[in-house]
Amino acid sequence: MVALKDILYKVNINAVVGSTSIAINEIHFDSRTVSGNDVFVAIKGEQSDGHDFIEKAIDQGAIAIICESLPDMLEDGITYVEVENSSSALAYMASNFYGAPSENLRLVGVTGTNGKTTVSTLLYQLFMKAGYKVGLLSTVKIMVNTTEYKATHTTPESLTINRYLKLMNDEGVEFCFMEVSSHGIHQKRTEGLKFEGGIFTNLSHDHLDYHSSFAEYRDVKKSFFDELPKQAFSLINSDDKNGLVMMQNTRSKKYTYALKTYADYQAQILENEFSGLLLKLNDSELWTRLIGSFNAYNVLAIYGAAELLGLEKVEILRLISELESVSGRFQYLISEDNITAIVDYAHTPDALKNVLETINSIRTKNESLITVVGCGGDRDKTKRPKMGHIASALSDKVIFTSDNPRTENPETIIQNIEAGVEPQNFKKIVSITDRKQAIKTACQMANSNDIILIAGKGHETYQEINGERFDFDDYKIVDEFLKQLQK
Repeated sequence: MVALKDILYKVNINAVVGSTSIAINEIHFDSRTVSGNDVFVAIKGEQSDGHDFIEKAIDQGAIAIICESLPDMLEDGITYVEVENSSSALAYMASNFYGAPSENLRLVGVTGTNGKTTVSTLLYQLFMKAGYKVGLLSTVKIMVNTTEYKATHTTPESLTINRYLKLMNDEGVEFCFMEVSSHGIHQKRTEGLKFEGGIFTNLSHDHLDYHSSFAEYRDVKKSFFDELPKQAFSLINSDDKNGLVMMQNTRSKKYTYALKTYADYQAQILENEFSGLLLKLNDSELWTRLIGSFNAYNVLAIYGAAELLGLEKVEILRLISELESVSGRFQYLISEDNITAIVDYAHTPDALKNVLETINSIRTKNESLITVVGCGGDRDKTKRPKMGHIASALSDKVIFTSDNPRTENPETIIQNIEAGVEPQNFKKIVSITDRKQAIKTACQMANSNDIILIAGKGHETYQEINGERFDFDDYKIVDEFLKQLQK
């Protein structure tokens, strides 16, 4: 039990009705989980408004209510705290409730459209290999040193973040690497956290179903760097035209990385093969098993962050050379018939273009590149024709299929994708709504030395259709079909 007044530290309060000296048990923002002596935070969400459930939370046992507008009828014995922003209040309350856990480790946030998972996961791997106790908060999983927990959001809600950070404190974790999404920033989930550094990977077309414009999407990302303290560092991809925008108002120490322009951390690609990359990084040569120019940027981000966090240059180079690719990020296998299958999470136009250009820069052009791709339902529709245009322009054959259609008709989504295909590329494309059948068809179409790219879902082990999740793993499915064809 903790006094309500102690967890309201730094919360922007407009009014209080009742006593803040009361002892509360837990914090909740879902009225269904409230029980005796809890505090309920009423949040205005995309689907529902927590203010509509204040009465239910009190019936369940809540003794304190945090809200943006006081109810018309106030109940005796209940403390009401009117705040400027409930999401922001929840973030600070969560940090206070768990003892400000972000202050007891070195927390680095990674933000950008593409590369967040790869950079944060590889930093986790590198620091583990260096002998430290490390935490990870990512799209794919949450790690507390060597213990894995399932992830549900790119950036979890603030109670979950602080609960895991407290667990990391208890386990003696020294460093934590965390994906920071635009949704997470906009919904105030990262407020109240003390970051030692922030990394910007890149910015391209995504999430315009949530943000009203690209400018808003960019500015939300920028606000993360605006809030970094002056003791922290910002490590920015300066080849991205939005990189300098991220640095405009930050008080943090500014560092840059780039392949094409002058930067604090520079690299040149000497060799680019399916087995890996040979880079000249500043004045050193480095071999990595990571593939493609987009991974050269990721390596630069990892190298720069590790040095800024105090590791020795020679040790960083050695550790990077040992790193494995992240699940569902340019993850590939080669069949007995010498067919290469690549599974990648590329679900934005820029990411798909990067992966296809990487494959095209490595291959001999004597083989066919067959791409299987779809787009998620209930998400940004404006990127669908762009994905269709890129896939058909940069592949020899394309199969448009279902991704996670969610509540949308998958055939309508495919029609949106097809709209971006130029007339000269019509003969390359075929549409197969069933994703499993689409992958099977790609395997049947492929000859020895051909390359199959299955894009969009990457590490995901499910397909979401009409609110239900069904087991579906691109990597396992393509592996099974290629083995069947060998028999």
